[in-house]
Amino acid sequence: MMPELGKYAFAVLSSYGASLALIVALVGWSILRGRQVKRQLAEVEARQKGTERSDG
Repeated sequence: MMPELGKYAFAVLSSYGASLALIVALVGWSILRGRQVKRQLAEVEARQKGTERSDG
């Protein structure tokens, strides 16, 4: 199944490894950033609800 890479095996496999590591890092960063933004949005919405009650 794996093609014979010969003298390029290290370069090809390390490129695959680096690419996979970067993809995993980007997905992890996106998940963490999404949680942070969701938390900030909830705080802003809570503040807006609090000011609506005091105005009305």
